[in-house]
Order: sequence, then C-alpha cells, then structure tokens
Amino acid sequence: MTSNTINIDRHTRNIIAAILLLADFISLASQTMIVTALPIIQQDLHVSLTTAQWLTTGYTLILGLTIPLFSNIYNKYTDRGIYLSTVGLFIIGTALGCIATNFPLLLLARLTQAAAGGVIMSLQMTTMISIFPIEKRGTVLGMTSLIISTAPAIGPTLSGFLLEYLSWRWLFISVLPLMIVCWLIGFWKLSNYSPIKDVRFDYPSILTSLIGTGLALGSLSVFQSNLEAGLAMLVSGCLFIWWFVHRQLHLKRPMLKVTIFKYPSFRLMTLVGLLAFMIMLGTEQVYPIFTEKILHTSSLTSGLILFPGALANGIVAFFAGRLYDQYGFKWLIISGSLLIALASIPLLFISSSTSILTLTVIYIVRLIGNALIFSPALTEAFSDLKLEENSHGTALNNTVRQIMGSASVTMMVVITDAPRSIVQGAHWAFGVTLLMVVVLMVVLGRYLTIKKQH
Repeated sequence: MTSNTINIDRHTRNIIAAILLLADFISLASQTMIVTALPIIQQDLHVSLTTAQWLTTGYTLILGLTIPLFSNIYNKYTDRGIYLSTVGLFIIGTALGCIATNFPLLLLARLTQAAAGGVIMSLQMTTMISIFPIEKRGTVLGMTSLIISTAPAIGPTLSGFLLEYLSWRWLFISVLPLMIVCWLIGFWKLSNYSPIKDVRFDYPSILTSLIGTGLALGSLSVFQSNLEAGLAMLVSGCLFIWWFVHRQLHLKRPMLKVTIFKYPSFRLMTLVGLLAFMIMLGTEQVYPIFTEKILHTSSLTSGLILFPGALANGIVAFFAGRLYDQYGFKWLIISGSLLIALASIPLLFISSSTSILTLTVIYIVRLIGNALIFSPALTEAFSDLKLEENSHGTALNNTVRQIMGSASVTMMVVITDAPRSIVQGAHWAFGVTLLMVVVLMVVLGRYLTIKKQH
C-alpha cells in the first residue's frame, strides 16, 4: 500500500469499479425518476401536491443526513459488508415502493432508498479514488462525474416514458431486478480491499451533524412557503453545524476530518466544482418551468429537451477526466467557464417565440462547459489528500454539494417566481448563473496564484 492508494491487481480493480458504478447509477437515476410522477401519485393516493413533494424533499433530506456519517462507517466496517448491506437496504426500500398502497408506506420506501443511496454514492467515490493509481485519477473521477451528471438527468426522461404506458409503481418495479443483480454480482465478485481501523462512533458528533444538516436542508423546503420559519431553521442549522465543526477540531479522532480544508486544492477546487454543480442544477430547474409555462410543452417534452445535454455532459465528463491526466485542469476549467458564459447570454433574451431547438442547443453547450469544469475540479480537489483522508474528503464534498445543490434549486425557483412574468424571472435566474461563472473564475484565479507560489 502506498500513502495514497490501495495496491490491488488491475482485474480486481476493474470489477470493483464496474459493480460500484452500476449500483450508483441506478441509485441516482431512481432518485429523480419520481419527480415526473408526483402529480399522478397525488391523485392516486389522494394527497396534496405539497405532501407528495415530500417524496423528493424527504429523499434529499435523508441523503444529506447519511452522507456525513459515511467516513466512520467506511473505516469501521468492511467494504464488502457496507456494499451488500446498503444495496440490500435499497432493495428493501424499492420493494416497499412496489407494493405501497398508501402515502406513508410510499414515503418510507423513498426514505429507505435515500439512506442506502447516500452510502452507495460515497462508497463508490471513495473506493474509486483509493484503488486506482494517482496517474489514472482524472479518468476515474471522470467516470464518477459521468454518473453524477447523467443519472439524475436521465431519471425524469425514463420515468416520462414509463408513465406514458404504465402506472407509477413501475418506477420501482423496473429498478428492483437491476439492484438485485447488483447485489448478486457484489456477493460473488466483491472482495474486501480496504483496511479496517479501530473506530468508535462519537454520538454527540452524530447528533449535531444530523440536527444541523437536517435543519439546513429542511429550511430550503420551508423558505418558499414561510420565510421566517425557513430563516429560523437555517440559522439554527448553521449553529449546530458550527458546534459540530468545533467539536471535530478538538477530538483526537474526529468523526469528520474538517482540517482537510487546510489544503488549498481541496478547499478552492471543491468550491469551483460546487459552483459548477449549482449552475447545472439551477439551469435544470428553470428550463422545465419556462418550457411548460411559457412554451406549453408536456413534462415528457421538457425532459427530452434536457436529455441531449445530459448525455453530452456525461460523455465530455469522461473525456475531461482523461485530458486532466494528460494536461492538468487549468485550460479545461477556463474553456468550460467560457462556454457557460457564452451560452448564458442568449438565455437573457429568451421569450415565448424561442424555439425548442434553440433551447436544446444552448443547454447542450452549457452542460458541455459544466463537464469541462466539474470533473477536473473534483479530481484536483483530491490531489493532495492522503489515503486515510479520502473517505473524509468524499463525505465533506458530497455533503456540501447536497446542501448547496438544494439551495441552488430553491434559489432559482424563488428568483423565477419573483417577478410577475415567468420570462423575466427566467432572465434573472440565468443572469445569476452568469454571476456564478464570474465567481468561479475568481476562485480559479486565486488557486492558480497559490499553486504558482508553491
């Protein structure tokens, strides 16, 4: 074992990667498949749309709660045990969704899926970083970026097709056999590869992490209906998160090693990747609002408008990772930022006469730019971390991305709804994404200056 990677043979490494990528792809796709079905579920189970929305809000909340715990879980238990347990838990949640006849049972199914999905996502990312040589890390995290980018975007499109012909239960039925296959392949092929340490759970840390993250994520759902309550929840959540961070800095064995933010690479490039992710999610949120309310398209058509961009994003993310291994991150991120900025300008002038083709092409360009930023930034963020710090880096990166991604969605919806005209609101929202690109370039410039000095 080196200081940065686990030394295993190439064949075993490739099998492990394939198993984890497949399970993570299915998990992330199923997360967003339910979005298109909310109006149908609302009518079928006789609940309000606000109540039905908890199938997505609750999923995000539980995902955000489980991810910070991952580092302890990864170091305490075997990788094989974690994989089989979490994929098994996901199967149980999916099976519950197949047979759910009332909303509480369906919500329980989704929350169970989320608890497993958060661990699966973090396990995949930590493992890929830990088992591949550093010179292959760009390619490897390019594959991870491909999954993170394409799976959630493909979910609504797939569900749109299923819902055209079948009931919403098929959103669970279609996933169940695929995850069972993932579990069986893991049972037969997955061996233990990571060292186990003597780790004890620090329950005050777990409690403050759960409360802080829960309040912060929950506040984002409350903001739109009750500003005062949302603000109170956010402030309370931030206080608990501060308490959690303060405790980690004084523990001999912290639950989450927040000191890795001392590395400029991790601190600044996580921020660059975060801004790119927020731009992508924000655009993904505003597009359907504009196309359905102004262009009067169906939800399926809205999903199909996004699909080519998601596909292009995934393909470019993979090749961006390979280019990082050969040429580094600088010009990839600069090129991506320029593409997003250029594609933002026409979005400031869209109207009811804008064609679907124009919107589709602009979205493709924006997501190609996003892929050129996100994958290299993610790889560079982990460049200075030691092997034992990878799980902490993954947990922190995913947690911050989950919270800020949710914040981006809420912010874009609020901005779009703020003026009387949806068209003007969309102009404002896309203007904000352009400002985010400017901030991203400033952060990149700061990192390049620090890197040059060292």
